Parts: sequence; C-alpha cells; structure tokens
Amino acid sequence: MNASTARLTPDVPFSVSHFDDCRNAGSGSVFIIASGSSAKDFPFQAFADIPMITMNGAISMFIDTPIKPFFYVCTDRDFSNQQPELFAQAMHRSERVALWEDHYNSAQVTTSGELYFLRKARKAKFSDLLRKDHELIRNRPFPGTRKKPLGFSKNLHRGFFDARTVAYVALQIAYHAGFNKVFLVGVDLNQNAGRFYEKLHSKLSPCGLDQHFDSRILPSFELMAESVVGKDFEVYNLSPTSRLPRSVIPYKTLDEVQALVHAG
Repeated sequence: MNASTARLTPDVPFSVSHFDDCRNAGSGSVFIIASGSSAKDFPFQAFADIPMITMNGAISMFIDTPIKPFFYVCTDRDFSNQQPELFAQAMHRSERVALWEDHYNSAQVTTSGELYFLRKARKAKFSDLLRKDHELIRNRPFPGTRKKPLGFSKNLHRGFFDARTVAYVALQIAYHAGFNKVFLVGVDLNQNAGRFYEKLHSKLSPCGLDQHFDSRILPSFELMAESVVGKDFEVYNLSPTSRLPRSVIPYKTLDEVQALVHAG
C-alpha cells in the first residue's frame, strides 16, 4: 500500500489499541528522534538495532531505510495538512502511532501499525495535590497562584502531561513502554535553528519554542529530572547545542552513548 494514497473512507473500519496493550512492551535503551538541527549529524543506521520513538517531521530520517519507529507521536493537529507526505509516511512506516482521535479522523490516513489515541491527564483536584501518586507525578503550585500545574505521566492509560513540546510526550511514552535508558536526539529546542527536514523553500510549520521554553518546557524537564529520572530511568541528551541545561539532562558524546547502550 502506497503511504501517500492510504486514505480512509467511511466504510473502512479501524481498530484502536489501548495504552495498557503496550505497557512494558520495550526494555533497555531507546532513542527519541526529534526534529532539531543537530539530528542531521546523528549516525542513524549505526544504532538501527535499538528501538526508536519519533515525532512529526523527524519521520523523514526513516525514509529509504528498513528501520521502523517503535512509536510515532504527533500532537499537532495541523501537521497532516502542513506536511501531508511526511505524515502519510509516518502512518505507513511506524509500528505504533499515537495522536488525537479527532486528528486521526480528520486526516483520513490509515496506519499500518497499532493505533493509540492520546488524551491529557485529568486536571488535579485539590485532594490530588495533597497525596502521593506514583503514576501521575505533579508539581504543587501554591494555592491561589496562576501557574499551571506541570507533570509527568508514568502510565499513558491515565493520560499525558503537555509541556508544549512533543519530545516530552515521547519521554512519557518511553517510560510507559518500559525503557530505562533514553537518549534524546535533535532535542535542541532552538527555534532560530529550525528543523533539520525543512528546506529553504518548503512550507514551515509554526513553532512556539521561544514562547513556552521558560514557562512550560524547561520547568517540565526539571520536574522530570528531579522526580522521575534515576537508576531505573536514565535520560541523556545527544545534542551539543540543546537549550536544556546539562545540569538537568546530561549530555553524552556518541562514544559514551555506544558504551552505555552496550552496557545493557
């Protein structure tokens, strides 16, 4: 089936998987492939035997290779309109895809993999902020402040927390799926540098990294680093130019990554 012509009709049924179905489906190391400019320098095929989670237009790295993403995630409902060919390739090539239900229905592109519908974790009640929840990790803003609560979901069946970057959703998927060593590729979070797959005259998707970096993105990664990362869930950044401080997500060279991957 040609990915670019894999269109749904109202008479074609599809089945939806539940996130419980992929709980602990993976183990060990996983690469999260994002769209930052530094991703173009990643020796993709050298790690072809390691599962990969990708997002949005970063699927372009998988085209013309035999590598199938372990998961593809897209939270931008307009991405299928902005980049229809890349979106169709993602639906066709990925073992699993995660996106909004209304996006899937409106895009009308079938998927060859397992289909999962995203939903956000429910808003916390005041009682939720007073008790320990081992699956939905939340910060606790002071009562009366206008700060939005931040969080990290260890169980996607209960929803995910939005940090205004899809890479953070991918991290929650990685935890849910049972991986314990995560390597971030292309998580530059540098709006001015653009995305590696966008060309000079190509249609550019909107970007809000600068708008949300200080208010949502960095605080969410800090929460994850403080409350989730540890010996059972290690996270490393392969981008030498990432805006994420190395004190939050440690940077590793390719040689160090090779050693960590082969250490098991």
